[in-house]
Amino acid sequence: MDVICVGISVADAIGRPIDVIPEKARLALFDRMELHSGGCALNSAIALAKLGVSTGLISKVGNDGFGDFLLKECGKVGVDTRGVVQDDQDSTAFTFIMVSSDGERRFLHTLGVNATFCFEDVNRDLFSEAKILCIGGAYLMPEFDGEDAGKTLAAAREAGLSTCMDTAYNDRIENWLELMEPCFPHLDYFVPSVEEAEAISGQSNPEDMAKFFKDKGCQVVAIKLGNQGSYLLTDDEGELFPIYKIDAIDTSGAGDSWVAGFLTGILNDLSLNDCAELGNAAAAHCIMAVGCTTGVKPLADVQAFQDTAERG
Repeated sequence: MDVICVGISVADAIGRPIDVIPEKARLALFDRMELHSGGCALNSAIALAKLGVSTGLISKVGNDGFGDFLLKECGKVGVDTRGVVQDDQDSTAFTFIMVSSDGERRFLHTLGVNATFCFEDVNRDLFSEAKILCIGGAYLMPEFDGEDAGKTLAAAREAGLSTCMDTAYNDRIENWLELMEPCFPHLDYFVPSVEEAEAISGQSNPEDMAKFFKDKGCQVVAIKLGNQGSYLLTDDEGELFPIYKIDAIDTSGAGDSWVAGFLTGILNDLSLNDCAELGNAAAAHCIMAVGCTTGVKPLADVQAFQDTAERG
């Protein structure tokens, strides 16, 4: 394996169109339901595999139909699942996504086994087989966030791996910075989305956010800015990379695909600036199809797209 993704796996059920929630004891119809794989770590793992990177997943799912489905989805693209624990005590994490006629989305989510995922669930024997370890879904794993995440990153570094961490937004979190403090000293790449970066740092613009994280010990910081692109701060300087102009269908998983593109660039010895550009291109492919990873293409296709696509 070149990359091990550690963190959350989620079954996403997408219903459309849903414009009205029925009253109690009433039935309402909608046209279509789709089941997709989701969750930051799983999304990045599948996107990496589709880009041609040998990838493993360390995660936790329930011993249920949704857990079986997620493992099957991994198998379709060759993601190594030796590190996935199937738990008999709780259910697979699940999100019901209600898409209205105008494309807006509402979400119902249960943490399921992600609530109990912890350091002891991490198969550290697999570290010797990899080059990069990436944690995905920080702030949605209450037992793992903080000290356990820091211990995992430290163990990966000790095993000779480079380390990366992505975050997810959780409106119930109050101690944003406190939970991240054990992780900062062990991070080669910190790649949060702007919403989490602002909550952690208390800063209001990407440059100040990135400098805050560099001062905390992160070697390289990349902040995902949604439709504004991404901001990268290295030892040399910071730079903003605009998005590629495309017709967006579904933005689910865009940030996770960005991480996959960025890490693919690192493994292919691209400059960090080119890694950020590749992240933007992978994210652009992601949002051109329904589902968190459906639109991601092989690396050669994504790079060919970069040669001709218009920038935002």
